[in-house]
Amino acid sequence: MAIAEVALPTEAPKPSFKPVIQKPPAPVPATQDDFNPEVHLDFKPPAKIYTMKDIDLPEGTGVSSFAVSEPFQLFTQEAVMRMRAEVLSKEVLQNCQYSSNLAHCQLRGYAAKYAPFVYDTWKNPEMLAIISKIAGIELMTEMDFEIGHINISVKSEEQQREELQAYAEKTQTEEDEGIAGCPWEDDRPIVDWHTDSYPFVCVTMLSDCTNMIGGETALRTGTGDVLKVRGPQMVRYKVHATPRRLLITSQGCAVVLQGRYIEHQALRVLGAAERITMVTSFRPKHPQYPDDSVLTTTRPISNLSELYFQFTEYRLEILEERVRNQLKEIREARKGGKKFGTVKVKQFLREQEAFIAHMNKQLVEDEKVTMGDIDDSHLLPAPAAKKPKKPRKRARQA
Repeated sequence: MAIAEVALPTEAPKPSFKPVIQKPPAPVPATQDDFNPEVHLDFKPPAKIYTMKDIDLPEGTGVSSFAVSEPFQLFTQEAVMRMRAEVLSKEVLQNCQYSSNLAHCQLRGYAAKYAPFVYDTWKNPEMLAIISKIAGIELMTEMDFEIGHINISVKSEEQQREELQAYAEKTQTEEDEGIAGCPWEDDRPIVDWHTDSYPFVCVTMLSDCTNMIGGETALRTGTGDVLKVRGPQMVRYKVHATPRRLLITSQGCAVVLQGRYIEHQALRVLGAAERITMVTSFRPKHPQYPDDSVLTTTRPISNLSELYFQFTEYRLEILEERVRNQLKEIREARKGGKKFGTVKVKQFLREQEAFIAHMNKQLVEDEKVTMGDIDDSHLLPAPAAKKPKKPRKRARQA
């Protein structure tokens, strides 16, 4: 719902927690070396990349034909440990932790100041080349504030046991009744159907996925079917299954998504002591591509001064480059003795007017922003869900 009253910004509550891993991996020697692609990248290309056409979205949706990748290995274990050490440092937890009505604990805007390894990782040319190749378009990080956004959820051992026991009982019942493999009916969303604030994201798993069930990102296709990107132990894709599923395999694995243009929702995780994911946002590098970035979901969980400065800076740089290109074009046309292209120039001006108006709309006055309160203006209406047909029960064995 829209925010009805003007409220002064207040500091979002900062929950205390201690991330744990049920089955820690073998210790990795701590180093202070800079990010080195040869040491810290373990990139294995995704088995498949799905296009907008593959998920039945209209031609021209988004800024490239790319939709989502299958999960792929991206980082070595050493790189993951280095990232965890930085993002879970005392300085980051004390100064960069946010909470909202949609997420209990998020770490944002820390990389440039407190996490040099994380910052250098996502700014590295080889890393950018990997993400760009997957996305089918040359990309750059959205802005420094959005490098390495962290989502954290932690559960007690008792909560884990209860969830896994409930899941095991349901699985056994399905097997007994001959309906095993039907969709998990407790797929309840953490965040409802929506689109992201920024064009592209790379989501990286920083937690051990052992015993992790669920934690999917469900993507809505153009036909109303669902494609799920998950977090546990395996990778599979079933062409005729409903829903189709993509699973993040382990620490250091990642998924790339053009989330600004694809409706999706985040589903809850069962059985995990912790779930820590790192989300880095990207946008097209070339200034002539559209930039549909918004601040709807990020404004209430950010240092507004820093977020607004970085957003305004890069948008004005895009505008500056576009104006330079247009000026060069009309000057060259004049030198060539061509008639002034009135219609074309007026179209250019209309596009830049819309660009500026869009930017102005995102810069909501500080006193009108309620920190930690994300309204539902980012959500999209969901069509009526189609009920899957239950398979015929098997006859019981005598």
